[in-house]
Amino acid sequence: MTLCMSAIIGIGFLIKYTLISGQERWELYGSNVELYLFGMDRHQWGMLHLILGFVLFGLLAVHIYLHWNVVTTVYQRMIKQPLTKKIVALCFGIICTSLIIIPFFINPDIEPSKKGRAHKVTLVTQFKFG
Repeated sequence: MTLCMSAIIGIGFLIKYTLISGQERWELYGSNVELYLFGMDRHQWGMLHLILGFVLFGLLAVHIYLHWNVVTTVYQRMIKQPLTKKIVALCFGIICTSLIIIPFFINPDIEPSKKGRAHKVTLVTQFKFG
C-alpha cells in the first residue's frame, strides 16, 4: 500500500509540475508542444495514476477486511453509547459514499477562452438528477 500511495503521489506531482497542461505549455514554450516522459504524455500518466488509485482502493479494502476485528474493537472503545455508534457510523458512511458518487453528477461550465485558443472549463456544483 505504501509503494502504491508513493507512486500515486509521485505521478500526481509529475502531471502537475513536469508534464504541465496546454495553457501552461503555451506560456512556457510559446507554442502547444507535447511533453513526454518515458514515451508517455500527461494523459497516459493520468491513466496510470487512476489505475494505481483503483489498485490502492482494492488493497485498502483487503487491508480493512483482514483487520476488521481491530477496527471494531477500537471503534467500540472510542464510543461507548450504542446510539452514538450508529449515528457516527451512518454519518461516516454517508460522507464517504457522497465523496465517491458526487463527481458523477457535476457538470462543467464551458466558456470561450479570452485568448481564443481553446475552451476554459470551470467546474461548478450543479447536480444533475435523472
